[in-house]
Amino acid sequence: MRNFGKKLKALLPTRRRIIQLYAALLTNANLKGFASGRIYQGNSKYLCVPGLNCYSCPGAVGACPLGSLQNALAASKTRLPAYIFGILILMGLALGRTICGFLCPFGLVQDLLYKIPSPKLKKNRVTRILSYGKYVTLAIFVVLMSFLFASPAFCKYICPAGTLGGAMGLLFHKDNVAFVEILGGLFTWKFALMVAILTACVFIFRLFCRFLCPLGAIYGFFSKLALIGVKLDKKACTNCGLCVAACKMDIRQVGDRECINCGDCIPVCPTKAISWKGSQFFLHKNEVSLAEEVTEAPNLIAIANGERPPLAGGELSPQTAQEILRYKKRRKILSAVAWITATVFLFGALYYFNFVKKEKPPVTVGNAVGEECIDFTVPLYLRENGFTLGEEAFTLSQNRGKVTVINFWYTSCTGCKAEMPHFNKVAQEYDNVTFIAIHGNFLLDTVENHLNMYKDEHGTAWSDYAIAFAKDAGVTVNGEELNLYDALGGGNAWPYTLIVDAEGIIAFKTLKELSEVELRTELDKALQK
Repeated sequence: MRNFGKKLKALLPTRRRIIQLYAALLTNANLKGFASGRIYQGNSKYLCVPGLNCYSCPGAVGACPLGSLQNALAASKTRLPAYIFGILILMGLALGRTICGFLCPFGLVQDLLYKIPSPKLKKNRVTRILSYGKYVTLAIFVVLMSFLFASPAFCKYICPAGTLGGAMGLLFHKDNVAFVEILGGLFTWKFALMVAILTACVFIFRLFCRFLCPLGAIYGFFSKLALIGVKLDKKACTNCGLCVAACKMDIRQVGDRECINCGDCIPVCPTKAISWKGSQFFLHKNEVSLAEEVTEAPNLIAIANGERPPLAGGELSPQTAQEILRYKKRRKILSAVAWITATVFLFGALYYFNFVKKEKPPVTVGNAVGEECIDFTVPLYLRENGFTLGEEAFTLSQNRGKVTVINFWYTSCTGCKAEMPHFNKVAQEYDNVTFIAIHGNFLLDTVENHLNMYKDEHGTAWSDYAIAFAKDAGVTVNGEELNLYDALGGGNAWPYTLIVDAEGIIAFKTLKELSEVELRTELDKALQK
C-alpha cells in the first residue's frame, strides 16, 4: 500500500509544474479566441507578460516582451523606448530567470517534451559553449536588426513560440483557411525550424532556452540581483558539485546566468547550503534564521506534547520547539492564502475574458466581393507638402465616380514593404484611381515613426508618394463600433488590399502581397465596369 502511494504521488504534478500550467493558462486566458480563430486586441495587449508568448496567439491577453522590445528599438530613432526597457528591468530585478523556470509557457512546452521517454543528451563542454548562442541571437536578431532595419527579425525568422502559438493557432481554425494561400517560403522555414526545435527538445533539455532564447539572455543579466530565486550560502558549501551535476542547465554555479531557478538543486545539497531568496518577504527574521538552521523537520506531534526530538546538533529547547511549531503553522497559512488568491485571480481572469469581455461581432455585409462596400471615414496623415487629397480625412462615399484602392499595412510587414513601391508607381500613372494606405498601429508604434523609418530604409520621403496615408478609424456597423480593418474582413493578416469600383462595389480583395502586374490587372478590370 505504501508503494502504491509513492507511485501515485510520483504521477501527480509538482508545485512547479502546477505554477507553470497556471501561468500558461493565465497568459492565454482568452480561450474563446481559439474557438473564434481571432486575435484578442483589448487594452490588456498594451501590457507585457513575463514569458515568451506570441501576441498573435488567439488566447493571448498580453503582449510578448520580445516583440514589444523589437518594436520599441525600431521606433527608438524617434522616441526613447523607456516603457519596454522599464518593464524588462522591473521583471528582471523582481524575478530574473525564475520567469524561465516557472512562468514561461514555451518553457513548459519544452519541459513536457523532455518527459517523453527517449535517449537524452547530457550537458557537456559543447553545450556550455552553445549556451552563448542566445546572447548572439539577442545582439543580432533582436537589437541590431530591429534598430538598423526596423525589422522584428527574431519574431520574423526564428521564434518557434510565435509559429506554434500564433501561426498554428490561427491556421487550424476553419475561418482562416484563406491564410494558407498566402503562406510562402518564410513560413516554410519557420515551420521547419519549429519542428526541428521541438523534436530536439525531446532529447535535449530545454534546447531553445539554453541555446537560442534572447529573453532568457536578458533575464540572465539580473540573476545576481533578482529578489526571487535560489541562493547559495558559500560558508556552508563544501564544493561537492552535486548541485551542478543534478542541474540540466549549463550552470557553473547555483544562481548564475544559466540557472532558471527551478529549485531541483535544493534537495540534493548535503549541507543545505542552497535555499530560496525572498523568504524574508513572507517570514519574520527569527523564523527565517530558524528555518535555515533546522536541518530536519521535527515531529510536530512530539513538539506539541512537550517532547524534544533530537536533531543533528543536539536537542531542541521547549522555546525552540514552539518557535518551529509556530513557523510551520504560519507557513501553512501563507501557502493556503497564496493558493486561494491565485485560484480566485485565475478564475476571475477566465470569466472576464471569456464571458464579460464581449467579442465584437464580425461584419457580415459590406466587405465581400460583389457587395457595396461599407462607408467609412479615415483621418489622413499630414505631409510636408500638405494632404494628398486636400482634406484632413477621406470618406469613401465622397469618392464615388473614381476607383479606390484600400491597402492595410504596417512597416515591419515584409509583404507590405515589398508592394508599396508598386502601389506608388501605379498611383502616379492612374489619375482616376485613389490609393489609400491605412496603417495598422500596433503596441508602441506610431505611424509617424513607421513612415520615418520607411523613408530611411527606401531613401524616399513618404511625402513624395502619390498614396494617401491614413489612420485606421472606428466604423459603426449594426450598432457596433469596429475598427475599419476588422469591419472590412481583414482577418489578422497583412497586407490586405481591396479595390472598390466607381459605384462603391467591392471588385477585388486579397490577403497576399500584390505584384505590379497583378495590381494593374485588377485595376483595369475595375475601371472597365
